[in-house]
Amino acid sequence: MFKKYKEAILYVIFGGFTFLTNLVTYLVCTRLFSIDILISNSIAWIASVVFAYVTNKIFVFESNETRLEYIIKEFSSFVGCRIFSGVVELMIIFMMATLAGINDLVVKIVTNVVVIVLNYVCSKLIIFKKKDEPEYA
Repeated sequence: MFKKYKEAILYVIFGGFTFLTNLVTYLVCTRLFSIDILISNSIAWIASVVFAYVTNKIFVFESNETRLEYIIKEFSSFVGCRIFSGVVELMIIFMMATLAGINDLVVKIVTNVVVIVLNYVCSKLIIFKKKDEPEYA
């Protein structure tokens, strides 16, 4: 059963570590250094994107390509998709925490569910798509 769902299980595990990287960075910025929540979220996003790329490439999607031009293309696609989900996250945080006054930590946790789903779809269908898998339009 693990073999059948290995990729999804590993994505959830490393997604959890990515979430922790994001959350801890966010909390350090907002609570320890009193940095604005949107700036803190951006800093946390950068830290978690770098962490997620490395773990997704190596452990989750097992992308073994090591040619520099391929890695640059792969990382660019990864960052591009993460920018999209990061903008979605920032918009939700801005609307719910800044405008609606909902606790920023609650909003941060809730928005990460949306982001994790968006990121998995992008990673699976676009960034780390196996060569023998069909193209998706």
